[in-house]
Parts: sequence; C-alpha cells; structure tokens
Amino acid sequence: MLDIAIAYDRYKFIGNEFLTWLWYAIDNAPEALAKIDPTMQALEVGNRIVLKNQTENGDETISIKGDTAGLEEGLLALAKGAMVTEINLIYKSEEHQWQFSLKGESLSFSGLKTPETGRFETQDDVEGMVLEKAYLLEKATGLLDTLFNHFIQLRVTNTWLDEVQPTLRDWIQKAHATAPGAG
Repeated sequence: MLDIAIAYDRYKFIGNEFLTWLWYAIDNAPEALAKIDPTMQALEVGNRIVLKNQTENGDETISIKGDTAGLEEGLLALAKGAMVTEINLIYKSEEHQWQFSLKGESLSFSGLKTPETGRFETQDDVEGMVLEKAYLLEKATGLLDTLFNHFIQLRVTNTWLDEVQPTLRDWIQKAHATAPGAG
C-alpha cells in the first residue's frame, strides 16, 4: 500500500492536467461540456488563471489577472510546457451565475460567489433561505464532480491518447504560432 505522501506526490499532476483540459474544452468544445451538464448555459474562463512550468532552473509561475486580460501569455506558457494550476470560472445555469476559482493541486474552491438568495422577512423564511443556499452551493460542487468524473473517465481511455492529446497539442501550437511576436 502506498504511503499517502508518496501517492499525493505521484498523482498531484492530475488536477493541473484537469484544469488545463478544462480550459481547452471551454475554448474548443463547449457543446461537449453542455452534454455533461444539460442545465449549463455557459462555462467561461473568468478573470484569473495561473500556470506553472517546472524547469531545470526552478519553477516558473505565470499569473494572468483582470477582467480585460488576454490569455495569449497563458497559451504561450502552455507551449513552453506549463500547466494550469489555478483557474477562475464563471458558470451560468438556469438563469443564475456562479463564479469561483479552482486549484489544481487539491481541486479546492476559493472565492465562490453563488447567485443571490431570496430575502427573508420572517423567521420561518430562514429555513427556506438556508436550503436555497445549500442547493446553490451543491450546484457548483456538483458541476466540479461531474466535470472531473468525465475527465477521469476520458483520461484512462485510448481516446485520451489518440484524440484528446493531439487536439490539445494542436490548440497550443496554433495559439503559439498566431501569438504576436511568435516566430
């Protein structure tokens, strides 16, 4: 049996690989993501993405922040071998919007903003508000569970090697080739 620290160190890349695939799927296959969650209207990259490239000279971290920030630098980092380690997402479903960040290493949420709940006027309304808030939180965690489950099922098949990896590489190569200053 593997020691937990050894297992963690051995497989910690999988979360970063998931986030990198998720960015690719958002940009290139939103219809496939919509099939995973039929209530999804949109899943978008939000205002922050962090990538890490492990080189022989140490780790290089690239952070892209801001509502108007372009993601070209992130795509160039991918071309140099980086992986997404954190991504901010905007999830739209059933006329509601969630925004949150995911960390690849632990698949933990941070900064989760759920849609507003209804106002309560009496003490009896509190229970309904709590249940609504719990539903909204479960909707976001359920999305992550569903997407990660789909990714893992895809990752352990030959489809990953034969179809997904080549299209991921093509996406990165095209982005690198069309980026300003690429040569």
